[in-house]
Amino acid sequence: MSPPDAPSFRAALGLFATGVTIVTARAADGTPVGLTANSFNSVSLGPPLVLWSLRTAAHTMPTFARGSHYAIHILAAEQIELAKRFATRDIDRFAGLVTEDGAGGVPLIPGCAAVFECANRSQYEEGDHVIFVGEVERCVHRAGAQPLIFHGGRYFTELPL
Repeated sequence: MSPPDAPSFRAALGLFATGVTIVTARAADGTPVGLTANSFNSVSLGPPLVLWSLRTAAHTMPTFARGSHYAIHILAAEQIELAKRFATRDIDRFAGLVTEDGAGGVPLIPGCAAVFECANRSQYEEGDHVIFVGEVERCVHRAGAQPLIFHGGRYFTELPL
């Protein structure tokens, strides 16, 4: 049996509904960096660890690979436009966005369902991605927030039936 081709594999993965996150960091020159990602998962409660992954060829890879901290924002249903903005290439994703500085100076986005401020604990290169494991130094959440969902290549503010 041969492995699936990339389009078939991607289509099958798209059937797994996920939450939507924005991961932010600050480049060495102070520029805020961020991207939309749905490759997020918990790893451990003690110590508190989470993971996410980034394509090796991503232009933001040097910032995330070398930085001491990043923040993972779980988006709320009403933040769909923010998810789309941070998934768009070649724009200033932070234009007009008011943020505050978190651990290590990373930009924190307000109004999210949850935010995890992480120390960049470890990285594992696997295939065409790097898996980042972050040690959570601080987290906050909004009780009752409705999550933004990604399924089949589309965003949903409610689970599809």
